[in-house]
Amino acid sequence: MIRRILGLDPGLRHTGWGIIDIKGNQLIHVAHGVISSSVQAELAHRLVDLYKGLETIIHQYTPLEAAVEETFVNNNPVSTLKLGMARGVVLMTPALFNLTVAEYPANKVKKSVVGVGHATKEQVSHMVQVLLPKAAPVKLDAADALAIAICHGHHSVYTKELS
Repeated sequence: MIRRILGLDPGLRHTGWGIIDIKGNQLIHVAHGVISSSVQAELAHRLVDLYKGLETIIHQYTPLEAAVEETFVNNNPVSTLKLGMARGVVLMTPALFNLTVAEYPANKVKKSVVGVGHATKEQVSHMVQVLLPKAAPVKLDAADALAIAICHGHHSVYTKELS
């Protein structure tokens, strides 16, 4: 059985996404990218753009599972609130398409891919490209999303019945 996993690194300005297939213990790169929104657009329209981008990806690649990175709180409450809204869209959209949605803290994702929980974005990107050589080159947000998908593949058991 092949598991197709959508990894998501939420952000209002840039949301990274990555799709992998897992067959046994083999990781197979399918696709990756970044959904970006204009900082000049109104917040509601940016959230709609994020939803539409995710909807397109889900329709095009038909993943069965999604994994989202948990977000840490930063010092700017306005930025935290906006990120929370984007994260809500990122969590909701796969659920609307009946995908199983899991969440992982950043430290667990980094430890799963790099071996240490406090790895830099560049270290994560490098290891993603080692684990998924056909993915290169990968922007940092997309590399994070692929790392989230890999983490989910390593730490979850697929139980949903295929129909």
